[in-house]
Amino acid sequence: MTLFDKIQETAAFILSKINTQPQVGIILGSGLGGLIDAVTIETEIAYGTIPNFPVSTVEGHAGKLVFGKLGGKEVMMMAGRFHYYEGYTMEEVTFPVRVMKALGVQTLVVSNAAGGMNTAYKVGDLVIIHDHINLFPEHPLRGKNDARLGVRFQDMSEPYDLALIAKAKEIAKAKDLKVHDGVYIGLQGPTFETRAEYKWLHIIGGDVVGMSTVPEVIVARHGGMNVFAASVVTDLGIRDELNTISHEEVLEAANAAAPKLAGLVADLVAAM
Repeated sequence: MTLFDKIQETAAFILSKINTQPQVGIILGSGLGGLIDAVTIETEIAYGTIPNFPVSTVEGHAGKLVFGKLGGKEVMMMAGRFHYYEGYTMEEVTFPVRVMKALGVQTLVVSNAAGGMNTAYKVGDLVIIHDHINLFPEHPLRGKNDARLGVRFQDMSEPYDLALIAKAKEIAKAKDLKVHDGVYIGLQGPTFETRAEYKWLHIIGGDVVGMSTVPEVIVARHGGMNVFAASVVTDLGIRDELNTISHEEVLEAANAAAPKLAGLVADLVAAM
């Protein structure tokens, strides 16, 4: 079965379970599942029941699709994403984004937990991503291109929608919410970065670093979707003290900052 056929099969299954037409797709990152609390939920579908869907294996990720209303818009949320470091192929990692497009989603909102390299950042800060650097060892568009899904050579000069970024900054200002504007670097993981790597990543232009988002954004753009993305800074790679980083700490910091990001995203979706 071709990728296109798999997408159609999965979309048909999901359509048989929902009574809505999702306009906005949202991918919730580590510890940011609290955004679900802001949604008037209509339908939930566990990943394990969906044809062709991988199953999330990461602690802190719920593993289900959530359909409902947020800010007056019909939304489709991924509570739990798939990571390349889990052993999935790039096709599997980005498959849900393809399905979102097939269901009619026009705008993708992505959140993640990320390490900060910018000295102006503190743990718990929000960073609106305006560009990225792709350092994954595999590209999600590698292989034979199916023109029904997008063009062969995708333009990536504006991966993150400038109008959505401007609107988010406007909302943040009105809410007296401090946000940064930064470049996200995507790495394979699953190890956190060494001190030398953090330094190098900052030198080449990165403000935050994580193990997700970039493949999803590339595929969303390939499908013609508009994208907004934000990071919660959960650890600082530029700190001097000799302490380590754990996944538990990352989840704790993400959970603490989640209400801020949830409020911003809810207002942004309402303004779309």
